[in-house]
Amino acid sequence: MTNSLTRGLVAAALGALVIGAAVQPTRAWSDINHREYLTFSGPVAIPGVILPAGTYMFEVPSPSFSNTLVTVRSRDGRQVYLTRFTNVVDRRDPGTPVTFRETARGAIPQIDAWYPQSGEQGRQFVY
Repeated sequence: MTNSLTRGLVAAALGALVIGAAVQPTRAWSDINHREYLTFSGPVAIPGVILPAGTYMFEVPSPSFSNTLVTVRSRDGRQVYLTRFTNVVDRRDPGTPVTFRETARGAIPQIDAWYPQSGEQGRQFVY
């Protein structure tokens, strides 16, 4: 098996694990390019887009060009849901891959910031 196929199978297997019934992201895989697969057990919102429950690729596509640009794609990478500049923010909780904004009761949770597994800083979405 090729290395990328092995990583894909590991990501798919780990991505299938969902924590609880609440919308909790599960981190499946990360690499040096700040690319991670996050699985959500319910719908979540990012600026201008509602993502149904599922696994998504969050990445900083070119850290050497801009470490504030974030792209969110489908798990297979074929569909881009968002490419946007973000604010760099310090990590508050080392175990948390995303934080959510305050929303009205019953509203779809809005992702406030994504924290790559490597590093002490995250990327805050601008709404």
